[in-house]
Amino acid sequence: MKVLLVNPRIDNMITTNLPEFVDTERGYYPPLGILYIASFAEKYTDHKIEVLDMVVEEIGYDKLGSEIKKRKPDIVGITTTTFTLVDSIITAKIIKNVDKDIKIIFGGPHAYIYPEETINIPEIDFLVLGEGEVTFTELLQKIDDYEGLKKVKGVVFKYGDRIVNTGYRKFIEDLDSLPFPARHLTPYKKYYSLIAKCNPITTMFTSRGCPYRCLFCHRPHMGKKFRARSPENVVEEMEECVSMGIHEILIYDDTFNIDKKRVLDICNLIKERGLDIYFDIRARIDRINKEMLVALKEAGCVRIHYGVESANQRILDILRKDITVEQAEKVVKMTKDAGIETLAYFMIGNPTETRDEILNTIKFAKKLKPDYCHFSVTTPFPATSLYKLGLEKGVFKDYWKEFATNPTKDFVPQLWEENLSREEVVKLLEYAYKSFYIRPSYVFKKILKVRSLEEFKRKVKAGMRILR
Repeated sequence: MKVLLVNPRIDNMITTNLPEFVDTERGYYPPLGILYIASFAEKYTDHKIEVLDMVVEEIGYDKLGSEIKKRKPDIVGITTTTFTLVDSIITAKIIKNVDKDIKIIFGGPHAYIYPEETINIPEIDFLVLGEGEVTFTELLQKIDDYEGLKKVKGVVFKYGDRIVNTGYRKFIEDLDSLPFPARHLTPYKKYYSLIAKCNPITTMFTSRGCPYRCLFCHRPHMGKKFRARSPENVVEEMEECVSMGIHEILIYDDTFNIDKKRVLDICNLIKERGLDIYFDIRARIDRINKEMLVALKEAGCVRIHYGVESANQRILDILRKDITVEQAEKVVKMTKDAGIETLAYFMIGNPTETRDEILNTIKFAKKLKPDYCHFSVTTPFPATSLYKLGLEKGVFKDYWKEFATNPTKDFVPQLWEENLSREEVVKLLEYAYKSFYIRPSYVFKKILKVRSLEEFKRKVKAGMRILR
């Protein structure tokens, strides 16, 4: 059988932010989740596995039908989040219109959070819950044996008039046992980042799960236990990327620097093997020190993404960040002094937050002088502690469940509108971006760092979107 794994378009992505600037124009990144599933299925089944990334291959809905006719898959797996659910459903409808006998499998965070609502979507035949590598492969092996499927943990499927949910599978403990993502199944040279030192780029997970307790964390499907790959396994994947002509990696762990020894061991191995590579990490402010920064710099780390979130300690405490404003200021400076670029994340429109506190955060972002800032409106994601708190306090009704039951293109998620309206918060978001990026000193500094005409064009385009 032929199996096609699809990364759908995001034409109807739900957002309260400025997607044209903060998402699309920052680059195209490989769909790492389905690439892990593809590599595992390639290794442990005899099926023909293909990947279709509709975004990077610029395949619109008008071309999808002919693409499916050309590829002739027997099974299609589609990844989805709640925010991309509408596009995933449109994709499934087009596929079923081409051939109603194609079996469609949905996976991703949305299926994990809302299995009953998702399996009731007419076009969907099966769900994979949680980490998909083992579950998806076992589903492929028993896809025509419904009695056998009842024994496969982590699947949901329609069986006559009934829906069968086999429950959640335990998390994968030995991440080294997973084959590296099947980047060879994608046009991997097309992936790029606006802020990368060299393209093409790729993404990588070196761990899964985060033990911290941030109120807004939206990755319940990965668990709270920190599960890490060995340094040797991580660096071997980096070597494979270099052999493919990929010299820059965005390490997409929730928190890369939880285990200091592991970070240092990875850095030492990169240096020992003489890898010509650059990489970004996402790190916690309270887990960084000078020794780690020196090692990261020497190994090729060019940028660290920090979740600063707010300049107001009251808000940080509400968000359960377990950091201080003073720590943020000290660590960002220490990182810049080490010669590593910084990207700071900030959230506005938090529970009980006032206009003055938001303005203070914007002012602090400029004072901090990170190389890049990512501002976002705090959105209570499904199944987060933030969302549950809003339901308990009666700030909003269970609107995500309503959307999961009846997904529509015109859906707009509710915000935490205790002190400020949606319109006020979005205006403050626009002001935050313009205030930070459209400063003569900042613009001049970035122009001096431009390395090519293509990079200049992309950055001008991104800048024009901020000015709208």
